[in-house]
Amino acid sequence: MPNRQIQQLFDSLQEQLLVDLASSRAVTKHPTSKGSGSEAGWMNLFQHHLPYRYQADKAFVMDSHGQCSDEIDIVIYDRQYTPLLYNHQGQLFIPAESVYAVFEVKQELSKRWIKYAGTKAATVRNLRRTSGPIPHAGGRFKARRLFPILSGILCYQSSWHPPFGAPFVREVKNLNPTTQLDLGCAVKNGAFRVRYSKRKTPAVEAGVAAQSLPQFFFWFLERLQTLATVPAIQYSAYARFFPQRKN
Repeated sequence: MPNRQIQQLFDSLQEQLLVDLASSRAVTKHPTSKGSGSEAGWMNLFQHHLPYRYQADKAFVMDSHGQCSDEIDIVIYDRQYTPLLYNHQGQLFIPAESVYAVFEVKQELSKRWIKYAGTKAATVRNLRRTSGPIPHAGGRFKARRLFPILSGILCYQSSWHPPFGAPFVREVKNLNPTTQLDLGCAVKNGAFRVRYSKRKTPAVEAGVAAQSLPQFFFWFLERLQTLATVPAIQYSAYARFFPQRKN
């Protein structure tokens, strides 16, 4: 017999998020303020429900060459093994090595915003990430292979009818490996995830509206689990910007 208590907990969480997002749309007329209200609702979800090893913030992402991404609405990143590069009055710069996933938050899921979210993700994926050996009690592990940074889009509702029909699938499949979206959610309509294969076209799977939030959340946790831990940052790559004085 299914555990109704878990479903009831997420039903409540989804209803509260819908209320928060709808209130932001109805009360706030200015697009920037409306967007900030929506970001706050999603940020609250991540900050209060992800395992503590993951952090969620609005931030810029920077690499060891000094290249910087666009500002990303929500960056899911590591704070256990990697530092922040800059944190002052809410303006964060995060090293590329620490990033697990990036999300853009919009009012509606549409062709325009899918392309926009993909373009923003590319500004992070195009950064250089270092990966160094990992010391341990018995010696050290080899540098681990870099995993693909996840990306997605989070919305109140879809502008398509049906929400995840052929036009939506076509736009997702038209994205390239740098701009591809891995998953997302339109709370009012459902969640989606995309499975990519080198030999096959992307496979798009969509959930049901009644369970949009838990489906998205557990799909995301599942993907995070497959990534394991971020690579060990090579601090020497960043330290080279600060040469020592020669005697």
